[in-house]
Amino acid sequence: MTKEEFLRKSKESLKKILKKEGLLTQELETAFDKVPREEFFPEESKENAYLNNAFEIGFGQTISQPSMIFIMLKELEVSKEHKVLEIGTGSGYLTALLCELSYFVYSVEIIEELATKAEERLKKLGYNNFRIFIGDGSVGLKEFAPYDRIIVSAAAPEVPEELVSQLKPGGTLVIPIGGYELQRLAKVKKLPNGKVITEDGVMCRFVPLVGQKGFNKLRQHSH
Repeated sequence: MTKEEFLRKSKESLKKILKKEGLLTQELETAFDKVPREEFFPEESKENAYLNNAFEIGFGQTISQPSMIFIMLKELEVSKEHKVLEIGTGSGYLTALLCELSYFVYSVEIIEELATKAEERLKKLGYNNFRIFIGDGSVGLKEFAPYDRIIVSAAAPEVPEELVSQLKPGGTLVIPIGGYELQRLAKVKKLPNGKVITEDGVMCRFVPLVGQKGFNKLRQHSH
């Protein structure tokens, strides 16, 4: 079996898992089909791209487990007219999915090397409806606010007020909230009248959001 055949088969297997878990709307399925996850992996580990696991991408960061990514995207309910803020570009895989699903993506990454690599990958794949900024994502990106949707791929001790303030009325923010080791996925909705409602979702494990409104260091201890 060639590497291409193996990747095609493993992508089909992962799609079956995501469908069985009820995570793929028509739009999410199309985005999943279009984005080659293997392009966000180093050459030597491309064969792992469609395993339903998280993988290290260096600098203490990970590319999230596919099922968790699609749980978050299903909660986010993003559509083609939305302007999205992504906190934690990482490998750029979620950024690519958001490029497929939304009008424009503003993404913030604190680690310059990851931001640079992600931008190269996304441009190589032909995406141009995104911009990546290097900085502290825990305080959002005020310059282009407000946003229809905000998604955070790192855990914060509480919902940063800055992110809520950068959300449009009628907007949704999805963010893991908790401690270093374990969190719960929170869905924060800003109603048209400005009132904010937070719903608790599934338990999850994300790397810490480092910054002013996150944690002050990457890990308490490595494991």
